[in-house]
Amino acid sequence: MMSPQEQINNLTEKLNYYNHQYYQNSVSEVTDFEFDQLLVQLQELEKQFPQFSRPDSPTHRVGGTISKEFPSVTHIYPMLSLGNTYSEEELSDFDERVRKGLNNEAYEYICELKFDGVALSMRYENGILEKGVTRGDGVRGDDITANVRTIRTMPLSVRGNNIPVKFEVRGEGFMPLSSFDALNKEREDIGEALLANPRNAASGTFKMQDSGVVARRKMDCYVYSFLSDDEVFETHEESLIWMKERGFNVSPTWKKCQTVEEVFEYIRYWDTERHKLPLNTDGIVIKINSFDQRRELGFTAKSPRWAIAYKYKAEAATTLLESISYQVGRTGNVTPVANLKPVPLAGTVVKRASVHNANEIERLDLRIGDWVFIEKGGEIIPKITSVDLSRRTSDLETIIFPDTCPECGTGLIRKEGEANHYCPNEKGCPPQIKGKIEHFIQRKAMNIDSLGSETINVFYQKGLVKNPADLYDLQYDDLIVLDRFKEKSVKNILEGVEKSKTIPFKQVLFAIGIRYVGATVAEKLTSYFKNIDAIAAADLQALISVPEIGERIAQSVVEFFQETENQEYIARLRQAGVQLEQEDEELVSEGNALEGKTFVISGVFQNFERDDLKRKIEANGGKVLSGVSGKLNYLLAGDGMGPAKLEKATKLGVQVISEDEFLEMIK
Repeated sequence: MMSPQEQINNLTEKLNYYNHQYYQNSVSEVTDFEFDQLLVQLQELEKQFPQFSRPDSPTHRVGGTISKEFPSVTHIYPMLSLGNTYSEEELSDFDERVRKGLNNEAYEYICELKFDGVALSMRYENGILEKGVTRGDGVRGDDITANVRTIRTMPLSVRGNNIPVKFEVRGEGFMPLSSFDALNKEREDIGEALLANPRNAASGTFKMQDSGVVARRKMDCYVYSFLSDDEVFETHEESLIWMKERGFNVSPTWKKCQTVEEVFEYIRYWDTERHKLPLNTDGIVIKINSFDQRRELGFTAKSPRWAIAYKYKAEAATTLLESISYQVGRTGNVTPVANLKPVPLAGTVVKRASVHNANEIERLDLRIGDWVFIEKGGEIIPKITSVDLSRRTSDLETIIFPDTCPECGTGLIRKEGEANHYCPNEKGCPPQIKGKIEHFIQRKAMNIDSLGSETINVFYQKGLVKNPADLYDLQYDDLIVLDRFKEKSVKNILEGVEKSKTIPFKQVLFAIGIRYVGATVAEKLTSYFKNIDAIAAADLQALISVPEIGERIAQSVVEFFQETENQEYIARLRQAGVQLEQEDEELVSEGNALEGKTFVISGVFQNFERDDLKRKIEANGGKVLSGVSGKLNYLLAGDGMGPAKLEKATKLGVQVISEDEFLEMIK
């Protein structure tokens, strides 16, 4: 029988191999379920035997590390910016400077797409990924290694011949358009402002302190540069081929060009083709291929003389603003949408554009009948950038944002400090009611895939469902009499509703539809409080003490559970048999050093995530409480702990201990 270390090594090698086959060769040698089962085995072994966990373990891909701060790191090789040009004439001038700098010696270019993301630098030592660092100011960047390790296409280890002991690769970290769309859909669903574009979303994601959240956003990175003190390659082309062979995600869009005319052809080709890619691009990078020639050309104070960026102009068009319509979302947010005279833009015909809120209408001074400029650029949804005032006529009236809901007529509310208007009639506004039910059945929530928006609309119109809890009262006889509802589809619906009763509590809490409580927040709340009753009973301070739960989310949760109708809603879900508490993991006892002792945990810790710390206390006989009281034995304080808890503990004479003191207690 293999030892624990051998099992960990075996699973690590096997899973890394499957990852390589899937992401580099597009081959699935095992099913997703089989892969996940092996990953769970490895995670369990690493928990029991952390001393045998490897730095290239695929468990790093799922994240979970909480960073209090990102240490600053000095780049071994400065990350310089490139000179920019927007015209072929300036590019010809660059080519002439290169020709003169090389004394008419023959040279060739490598052309690469300039991806719109976040510049990252990855350091490898003895083939293992040691550091992932942001560009920063070009001289120093932030150490975000835990977040970089969650990028599934980034090798955690590199094998093969002729690998330098130390080397560095650089690339563009990005959020794929599919991930960006999904993230914005969730934000819209829970009533949060939409992110402007994938680049901003990528930048914010890579700087998140919880690498588990980063992992769920499925970030990616295209690698485009190899650096080492050893002279491994003679050309950039050789380095790109080598990196691809070693498992790095090198975009296949690069091309070697012998002349500047071939460069122009490359630029013109990708001017339209780039819109078919899974991420945004904003230009082309042109580099000298030979490393010797690069050294000969050298650098200016700010940028290399052997490379330049050609930037595409932002795609724009002018069209007529025909009307403004107002959409009401599940949480009551009222969003204005500009209805435009159809116009071609960036490969599609644009008929609508987002206006976001009343502030944006006022800032642009929009009027029905205006000719407006629209852009895509780095945006997924076209947006209006300005008005062509030269074409405005004097009879156009200023747009007044409605003060009543366009769906139900209820007076709109605008909270202080928020840009959005919303309809407070959540129990009587049709799109809010149907939206809440559609939210309840979605895959991330109760996963009732036998239902859809059209079916929900039929149920609503027939008076069968006015609340998600009504789904659990549906009967065969109610549905079989409806038009186009056959016996098989009715049985599928009822079976899907019944099956949803086994969905884990974290998904149920997300499905319930509390404003600002997305899937990630729901997971943190269920992990911390364990059941719906504890969440309902928690006050504002108790909720804020949960990591990454701010006052706005906490206030929304408190207000939700204070409403009588919501209390009845939860009671009906409980009666239906829905999971309203988190199943406890089987606890393995480590001793009784903490027997009879009670703890409250607050802050961020060096050696533990909070859930791991809670399990550690319970495994040693102790008990974790949610609030400070006179009966509490210890307040276990990490960095950034809640000041209210500390003040209360001091006042009640509760002993405050550090992480190191806690570790001494359980030795």
